[in-house]
Amino acid sequence: MRQGDLQASHLASFERVFRLCGVTSGDVCAVLSETATRADLPLLAELALSRLGAKVFRLTLPSRLGHASVPVRSTGASQAIDGVEAVVQALARCTFVADCTVEGLQHAPELPAILQGGARVLAISHEAPEILERCEPQAGDDDTVREAMRRLKQARKMTVTSQAGTDLHIDLQGARVGGVWGYTARPGSLSHWPGGLVLAFPAAGAVHGTLVLDKGDVNLTFKRYISDPITLTIENDHVVEVRGEGYDAEMMRGYFAAWNDPLAYAVSHVGWGLNRAARWDAMMFYDKNDFNGTELRAFAGNFLYSTGANEVAGRHTAGHFDLPLRGCTVSLDGEAVVEGGVLK
Repeated sequence: MRQGDLQASHLASFERVFRLCGVTSGDVCAVLSETATRADLPLLAELALSRLGAKVFRLTLPSRLGHASVPVRSTGASQAIDGVEAVVQALARCTFVADCTVEGLQHAPELPAILQGGARVLAISHEAPEILERCEPQAGDDDTVREAMRRLKQARKMTVTSQAGTDLHIDLQGARVGGVWGYTARPGSLSHWPGGLVLAFPAAGAVHGTLVLDKGDVNLTFKRYISDPITLTIENDHVVEVRGEGYDAEMMRGYFAAWNDPLAYAVSHVGWGLNRAARWDAMMFYDKNDFNGTELRAFAGNFLYSTGANEVAGRHTAGHFDLPLRGCTVSLDGEAVVEGGVLK
């Protein structure tokens, strides 16, 4: 689908999701976008909010290119607001913000102030509306994610194994646990669409072992399926060795090294996908500009390992990998929540 082609089913999907977010007639709602945002997303958001009777305004900011010497992708930390206090205040005073920035506000430095104002934010993944509609959240999805969060919060240890050779050990004491189900109706909160995953941000020194990216696993920063296995050796939270033949391992080594920053090698978060509507093979059907990969972070039974910034561990860096793996067994205190890539 070309950007700008509007479908009635897409508009209806946006309207249903905004209803799940509690938007009602008279609510003051902002549609936040940037100059690099694909045209169809803010238009669909604006039309859907108007159909619900909301008082809508659109705020389009210049896209910030940043100052990194390498491409920055997959961070979930939009730079579009760029610290402009007037923008933060305007968003904080809204009832609801439809976030259509390219990277999203999930980890943006301005987010806490926006949420403190009471706004609820839905980060709409920057991809084809067809993907959003196919992964549309349903009422009750929060129950599934909340139960997974409860189990994760109560656990002391996470272990991850696979037939490919993964053998990872994670101390969950002191970790911050979060979950996303694709909508939010609570003031001062954020969710993202597609949703359906649960995550832990481990404390410093909590992760060690071996992570094997097998054929068909995903490097979402590169938007690429792995064609040749890669073995990551992880010590004291950090990837200390990247072993493997072929371009996949070579490109990963190169991107890690390009940051010239030890923190780029460290763990950001770990978790697993819960969204049974999301598909592992979805990336095959879209051009890179039409696909952001949130669906692959959430597909049911995947183990998601991510490197980069982790506020819980006191680490801040723009280098980031999101790595969804198939076929893993994820256990909490010895009890499997995912077995061989299948949700228990």
